[in-house]
This record gives sequence, C-alpha cells and structure tokens, in this order.
Amino acid sequence: MPHARTATKPANSACGTVPQRVIAEAAVRVMARCEEISLCTEEPGRVTRRFLAEPMHRVHGLLGGWMEEAGLSTRVDDAGNLVGRLTASPEARSLLVGSHLDSVPNGGRYDGVLGVLIALAAAEQCGAETLPFHLDIIGFSEEEGVRYSMPYLGSNAVAGRFDVNWFDRVDAQGVTLHQAITSFGLNPSGIASAAYDPERVIGYLEPHLEQGPVLDRAGLPVGVVDGIAGQSRIRIEFRGESGHAGTTPMEGRRDALVSAARFVEVVRQAGRNFDDLRATVGRIECAPNAPNVIPGAVRLSLDLRHKRDEPREAALEQILEAASGIAEEESTPLAILEELHQPAVAVGDELTELLADAVEECGLQRLSVSSGAGHDAVAMSAAFPVAMLFVRHPGAVSHHPDERVDEADVAVAIDVMTRFFRRLAEAERRSVQDPSSL
Repeated sequence: MPHARTATKPANSACGTVPQRVIAEAAVRVMARCEEISLCTEEPGRVTRRFLAEPMHRVHGLLGGWMEEAGLSTRVDDAGNLVGRLTASPEARSLLVGSHLDSVPNGGRYDGVLGVLIALAAAEQCGAETLPFHLDIIGFSEEEGVRYSMPYLGSNAVAGRFDVNWFDRVDAQGVTLHQAITSFGLNPSGIASAAYDPERVIGYLEPHLEQGPVLDRAGLPVGVVDGIAGQSRIRIEFRGESGHAGTTPMEGRRDALVSAARFVEVVRQAGRNFDDLRATVGRIECAPNAPNVIPGAVRLSLDLRHKRDEPREAALEQILEAASGIAEEESTPLAILEELHQPAVAVGDELTELLADAVEECGLQRLSVSSGAGHDAVAMSAAFPVAMLFVRHPGAVSHHPDERVDEADVAVAIDVMTRFFRRLAEAERRSVQDPSSL
C-alpha cells in the first residue's frame, strides 16, 4: 500500500441524527469487517498480529480501501500507523480518533480493531463539508507490547514521544525494531514526522471494548471512561546455581525457581492486600529449563495496575522489598532488568462531557467506567486531551478467541460517536467565533 492515497468517492453529506436503519446497517458492516480482518494473521486459525508483521500489510489494504470508499484520504506514516482523513478547511484543527490494529498471540477479533471500525462507521455518516475540523481516523501499528516488550509504539510516535533508543530492541527472532520498520517498507528516520502538533489537535477519542464486566452487569451498551489506571511493568531475575537434580543435596541448594515461586505468592498477596490493585506475574523464563537440572536463573514479569498512583507505588515498593528478602534467604541474588512506569491517566473534561451528552442524547443512562487496561489513549494523553467510549463486552473475556461483542451494542456506539462529532462540530464553530466559549 502506498504511503498516501486520495479518496476516490465522496463521503455522505449528513452528520448528526441518522436513521436507525442506517446505523443498524453500519453495525452489520462493522461486524463483518472485524471478521475479515481477523483472517489477517500470522497463525492460521488464531488471531495473532504483531507489530509490522506481514499480515499488517493485508490489514492496511482492507482498511485503507474501506476508508477511501467512505471518502477519506489515506496514508501510512513511518511508524506503521494507517491514517484516514476527512479534510476540513486548511486552518482547521484535527480530531484524532482510533485504536490499535495489532493483537496478542491467539487474541480476539475485536480488541483494538473494533474501535477503528466504529470510528470509520461514524465517519461514513459525515461529509467533510459538515465538520469544522479534520477528522483523522488512526489504526495504530502497535499497542500490545508483544513483539518488542514495549507498548504504544504507534501512538507514542503520533504523540511525539517515540524514543529512537527503542530501535535497538530485539524480538524473539533477533530482528531489531529498526529492521522491522525497514522491512515493512518504511523509513525509521521519518518517524518524527508522524507526530502531530498539539496546538493543532482538539484531542483524541478512542472507542474500545470495555474488557471488563461493569457494563455487562449494569445492562448498558456503552459507558464513558473517567480515567485509566496507572501501570508498572517490571522484569526481574533471580540468579541461583544450576546443578544435577539427582546428586545435589537439598541442603544448600540455590534454586532460582524456588525464589521465583515465593515471589509469585508475594505478588498475589499484595494484590489482595491493596484495595483495587491488580498484581500479576504473567511470564516466567527458567534456565536451563531441563527436568533433571536445578534452575540456575529465572526471569519474571510483574504487572501492577491501580487507578491511583500512590497505592500502586506503595505496593511496588513492598513487593520489591520482599523480593530482596527472598533473594537473601535463598542465596539467589536479585536483579531488576527493566522498569516501565505509566502514571494514571486523567481524561479531558470537555471531550468527555460532550461524549456523555451524546450518550444521553441516545436515550441512555450515563455511566462512568474506569479502565484497568492500558490503551493508546495512555500514550496520547501525554500530548493531547483524551476521551474514551467503552462498548459492552459480554462475558468480559478479552485477549482470547472467545472475545465477544453484540451487534446491537455496536450500533449504539456508532450512533453515539456520530452525535459526538456533531456536538464537537458545534462547539468548535463557537470557539472559532468566540475563543472564550470553550
């Protein structure tokens, strides 16, 4: 797919109250498109789509084609993000809307992709002449952090926060991040041009599956996000001493896996002791990983999340202190290999209020929902005001093939988004006439 393409067909001219029949038809298209994109995968029969792996070319071809049919011009920036634009007047600011196109291994059909397609479906109801802002729909190249153990690569580029030191990161096959970008046909030195000027951006809106049970339990199709939990990602290693499992006495062993097991229990107890904390060890790498050898080194991941930063930071301090104690007692020195910390994210009040008004305009109860999962909105919040619309997730099984969404709820989300665009257009026109009105 070329870097930039021009739309071949004009968009619809109406944006606002759209007949429910039209919205329902749009929801059917969204569901079918999710199925089609799910077939773009590295593993047949499983949805696996990592950052700039070959199937992303096919995703760009499909999604870019649908964008152009809706009247958007398209381009792929050098971070691998697909951007479709409904163009307004040259002096207009931009509203950014979207989510990610990558997946976890053996993931679901809707995580990330659904949000991009809902945004596109709402844009299909809008003509460029009706909007006083550029509407940029972005399919981010990477959010999950799977391939390079670094999340938000795509959105960090758009937010102007991409660190060139990340180019040296290596995936499981020994491919550097720099090589992956080049192999995809992009120019790593051009990533800086993917960034938007914050002064020219109204904000960023992300529709997404809730990935939790709140909306399902409340019996509501959509909810408005009131904040995103902060997160700490740590990689640690216990270093012991390998030895023969049959000849080495139990007394005096320096078994790194024993230390790791004790650490996992510490993490679980912290998750129980701190209210609303989510504490997880999700990855363990044991060496030499042989059935008849005492483990000499074990690396573990630690994922801590909380809607407030103070409890998360206190829990992390407590866990690492306990880990040091375990290391000393078991004679397995502890090393911290990597630390990533993301503060809790506050949403943009004005965008969130407009979104809530659009929900109420649809005749629905306004329900505020906190996000325990990280999203591209986390990275985008470093540069722009952000808002998020959650869509009900029946069963709340995410990052899994059983991930579900109801077509009727997708229709509601499209309706809300379309009304949001109309309300924002009115507010933007007022702000141009009277800058103090916003």
